[in-house]
Amino acid sequence: MGDFGQLKYYPDVLSCLANLSNDEVFTPPSIANKMLDLLPQELFSDPNTKFLDPCCKSGIFLREITKRLIKGLKDTYPDLQQRIDHILHEQVYGIAITELTSLMSRRSLYCSKYPSYKFSVSKFENPEGNIVFHGVHHTWGKNGNCIYCGANKEQWDRGEDKEKYAYEFIHTDRPEDIFKMKFDVIIGNPPYQMGDGGGKGSSSIPLYDKFVENAFKLNPRYVIMIIKAVWYSGGKGLTSFRNKMLSENKIKTLVDYFDASKVFPGADISGGVCYFLWDRTYNGKCEVINSDFHENHQMLRPLLQPGQKYFVRFNSAISILQKIAKKGFGSFSEKVSERQPFGIGTIHQSDVSSNYKEGHFKIYGYKIEGYIPQKKVTQNLEAIKKWKVFIAKAYGERGSFPYWVLGKPFIGEPGSVCSETYLLLGSFDNRQDAEALCNFVKTKFFRFLVLLLKNTQNCSKETYSLVPDIPLQLSSKIDDEFLNSFFELDTENIAFINQLVKTMKEDEDHEQQ
Repeated sequence: MGDFGQLKYYPDVLSCLANLSNDEVFTPPSIANKMLDLLPQELFSDPNTKFLDPCCKSGIFLREITKRLIKGLKDTYPDLQQRIDHILHEQVYGIAITELTSLMSRRSLYCSKYPSYKFSVSKFENPEGNIVFHGVHHTWGKNGNCIYCGANKEQWDRGEDKEKYAYEFIHTDRPEDIFKMKFDVIIGNPPYQMGDGGGKGSSSIPLYDKFVENAFKLNPRYVIMIIKAVWYSGGKGLTSFRNKMLSENKIKTLVDYFDASKVFPGADISGGVCYFLWDRTYNGKCEVINSDFHENHQMLRPLLQPGQKYFVRFNSAISILQKIAKKGFGSFSEKVSERQPFGIGTIHQSDVSSNYKEGHFKIYGYKIEGYIPQKKVTQNLEAIKKWKVFIAKAYGERGSFPYWVLGKPFIGEPGSVCSETYLLLGSFDNRQDAEALCNFVKTKFFRFLVLLLKNTQNCSKETYSLVPDIPLQLSSKIDDEFLNSFFELDTENIAFINQLVKTMKEDEDHEQQ
């Protein structure tokens, strides 16, 4: 990094580290500075401002804060060494997430992994300086999970020589006792999730919400965090966190990235990421910035629109939703089944018969068709004898828009059921109505409204909440032309939908992924 007072350009190792891909991604310097730009810049000219990164990895936030303070305090401390000593001893603090990241962070900030060494740009008596790492332990509850982070004891009760990923900032009831001081700004990129022993993806336990909530407990003036965007409308155990974030009106700015690779190159983070500025004294609308397009689209608006309980990330969708709401239809989600529509979980080829037998129903599963005994069916019994519309519960896509959003819906004949691979979208007395629903689902209009709440590859019935429950008899042909006209969408609305959603063609394969 070189002398703080003689900053020159060198290839930035932290930019290289930012390309690593896992749940604990390093923050690129460019993003760290964009986050710092959200703060009132006079904070960097105040010798009393105190900053905390409670989840240090590379030390990038503390390094960039220090660079700004060195410039901002030039008049207060004309002597460079005196200025550096004051900043590093009195203004910037960190809590590392592992012993390794504590060394990296100190190297980034002090130019020495132990600031008590002679190579440090500011001498400390202790080898940690103001970047601490204490090897805390999980606290196991009666259910075998950590009472603080939810980690599974069987999976994470590891030997002393292995990293336990018990992060100090969230493994305490009193985070204020770690440094015993008040902070003006808490900033960071917390670990995003931890496996709970049930596999990956939706089975993982979010961690970032716990870092944000403990930051709020310290009652700073500002909190800036970059976190997964799944909390907008889903996520395991995130309901309380979402309600607090959306209802308190203290988030002054929220910068959203649907495509997380634009922030963390090479990282695969389903649902995207966001960073936000929380202001303790603020009470008003939020400046929402969409960063996935050639020109950032920003809008000052409430995080929660009237009558909604989830955050809609795209600003250009707001006027579309307002036009749909004027028609007064209920939510299509009321017709969508819960997970396991017929009470049948995962099935294998060995669980089904290839030929029909008396007392069996035809079953659709992932790459499986066959027949299953009636006794296996425990839910939605009234739907079995009807025509049904099924759709894959999971459908994943990555990269740039436009997306298909969903797999193709298909019709299940009377006497058929499905496994948990699919959701049941509706059941009908005749095939014609089932085909009409399939046509509705295939429209860009329908899939666009699902996309607004679809932050992971998995869909629940709530993912369909923004779709209006229109009578399928409204038109002899339910297609985008009819829907755009009926809901009075203008050319700008239609262009935005087309930008995000692909046409679903009959000859293309959109099976569950």
